[in-house]
Amino acid sequence: MDMAEVAASQLSEAAQAELLDMCEDQFSYLEKLQNEIILCEPDSCQNPQDQSVNRLVATEAELKQWLAVEPKLLATNPEILLQAGKEEMLKLCSELEMVVSCCEAKKDKLRETKELEQKWLEEKKQVHIAFKEHAVRLKMEKETLSEHNVLQDTKAKIQKMKDYQERLMESLGDVLEKHVPPPQNEASTGKKKNTAPEVKEDLVSLCEILEVLMNKALNTPHDPYVTLDSTFWPPYVEMLLRYGIAVRHQESNFKIRLETFF
Repeated sequence: MDMAEVAASQLSEAAQAELLDMCEDQFSYLEKLQNEIILCEPDSCQNPQDQSVNRLVATEAELKQWLAVEPKLLATNPEILLQAGKEEMLKLCSELEMVVSCCEAKKDKLRETKELEQKWLEEKKQVHIAFKEHAVRLKMEKETLSEHNVLQDTKAKIQKMKDYQERLMESLGDVLEKHVPPPQNEASTGKKKNTAPEVKEDLVSLCEILEVLMNKALNTPHDPYVTLDSTFWPPYVEMLLRYGIAVRHQESNFKIRLETFF
């Protein structure tokens, strides 16, 4: 049983009869209007543009007619009007309950969003306070740190790097002295093993060769090549080239440079 049947069951027999008569009259009126619309349909052979213009004119005329007509009640029976009012009120209450439910859900969602935003704002405030404290601390440290202290600290760092470089060079020299033989004359290589090798004094050591290559690479990086002369012992040069420590010039075999390790 739907709402109409429930509403009809709550009316008296006289009101139900009147309501049925009104429904029949309205149905007859609708059939009449439908027949008139069918008879007034334009010819299919008519120009579509003319059809549109005629339809627009008819719609405007109908609009003016409806605006001029004063609205009136379909029924004058108080019992029917009361029941219709009840139905509209129940329908309106149901729609308002749905609106209230949607508003409550939206309100809950906004409350959650507000709590998240407040939490985010509080975290940002804490970060801002921490940054301000850090900035104040750095400012105080900067004020207490004089130029003299900065200069002394820089000198200490430079001296520390020099000491470290000296230790590295000493370690390199010890390794080369232990594992790399001193330059020898080629004539001494053919002597017996029990004889001491003859050291050629005009030849530079491997440590000195490496130092020359490093100084050349640092002082003139645009031209890092060193020209070989008689003081460079060929076995040392060959060892540096073979193990990838030095690179020979592409156009001149008498020039080498330190390999780029970075």
